Amino acid sequence: MDERAIQQKIQRLRNGGRLRVLDLFSGCGGLSLGFHAAGYEIAAAVEFDADAARSHGLNFHKGETRHSVARDITLTSPEQLTGELGLGEAVSAFDVIVGGPPCQAFARVGRSKLREIAEHPEAFRHDARAQLYIEYLHYVETCAPLAVVIENVPDMLNHGGHNLAAEISEILTARGYVCAYSLLNAAFYGVPQMRERMILIAIRRELVNDVLFPAPSHWIDLPAGYSGSRAVALKIALAADREGDALYRAAPEATDALPPAVTARQAISDLPTIDARALLKAGLLRRGTRRFNIPQPYTGQDRQTAYAKAMREWPGFEGGPAIYDHVIRYLPRDYELFAGLNPGDQYPEAHRYALARFAEALERLEVPLDEGTEEWNKLKASIVPPYDPGKFPNKWRKMEADRPARTLLAHLGKDGYSHIHYDSAQARPISVRDAARLQSFPDGFRLAGTMNPAFRQIGNAVPPLLAKAVALKLKEQLLECGAQVPRVRTATGAGA
Repeated sequence: MDERAIQQKIQRLRNGGRLRVLDLFSGCGGLSLGFHAAGYEIAAAVEFDADAARSHGLNFHKGETRHSVARDITLTSPEQLTGELGLGEAVSAFDVIVGGPPCQAFARVGRSKLREIAEHPEAFRHDARAQLYIEYLHYVETCAPLAVVIENVPDMLNHGGHNLAAEISEILTARGYVCAYSLLNAAFYGVPQMRERMILIAIRRELVNDVLFPAPSHWIDLPAGYSGSRAVALKIALAADREGDALYRAAPEATDALPPAVTARQAISDLPTIDARALLKAGLLRRGTRRFNIPQPYTGQDRQTAYAKAMREWPGFEGGPAIYDHVIRYLPRDYELFAGLNPGDQYPEAHRYALARFAEALERLEVPLDEGTEEWNKLKASIVPPYDPGKFPNKWRKMEADRPARTLLAHLGKDGYSHIHYDSAQARPISVRDAARLQSFPDGFRLAGTMNPAFRQIGNAVPPLLAKAVALKLKEQLLECGAQVPRVRTATGAGA
């Protein structure tokens, strides 16, 4: 680690310099957007997926080609990145590195191996399980940031028997950082979604003695499933046979004195109505690629909640007179089925309802069909989904209007059954813009590609409002502590 570069960055911070962010594994930019909203400069990003890289470039660099190209971190050194972007030397270009290597990158890489990687970065470049993790560490080592923020799924704390957050913290501590990690649920930070994330923060030891996490802004009594998942994730960190990992921090406590969590209805009820059954009947909803070239006028001013208003008026990402990505999947068999489901219903309930509708359809026939005939099977297939309800109990879910949404996943890029719109009159899965709202992306945030890539980008993203809360707390620590750091001394001993 370049100690002189660290001191120069601290001095720059003292002089009022804006904190410059490098977002690794950036996706479309959920973390970047949160840090941007907190006043950071998004200097650069590295993202392998072409559509996500284009989205990031569109939103943070006005679509400049050099900022919009996909980059493979294993083939792009820090020096190459800053050279291509005209940012000067890598060691001087960034103050904060954010992002999160995919868990698969270091699954089953043990603590001893991680230590060896830290000491000998070339040692395991042949190991596909560790390579992305090695590259991430290499960027930290080369770029000498004042702070690092890593996010990932809660299972990172118990991945194949390893607490990867603790192991990463061990490496960063050896490199001069003060580290801590926690599990934060996005619903406590104003996001209309119950999404649990592991957040690890590392700050240079020259600046702090400890790491702090943001206080919640909202309250919710999370469903039991979230508590159970959290307990599994924390099993190693809070092991009973030892004192536990001193670097783990329990999430700051939320109380019911706070405003209630933002609900799905508050998040998306102002968006244009999409009556899937009426559009299907009129021939306006067809199979095919969903592109974002058809404007839908925004007419929901009279239905705006405080949250919707914030998504419409996000500085730099304001919503316009029309929405272009409010598109849904073509699922003609299931729109009527969606209409009949109750809030919270999942696939077993959907399957039972579909069988009941099939039975009614058989009774309406003037000429009865024998079970098992081609015509009987064809009619059943037009009404009843083919999945075994015993094997796919969680495949479907109708949202509850007055609660935050359940966790959005990248699987939205393949189907929309996990988030069926709560409004039975619309009888549809959520749209791309619905999903963006539920992740707290503002209406002016542009998504490159077509519907499937856009859903995937949203599902993979960190909710920007959660990222903003983390960014503001980190900034508070950096600015407060940076102001107290002694000035850098020059060779002659004069203050810089």
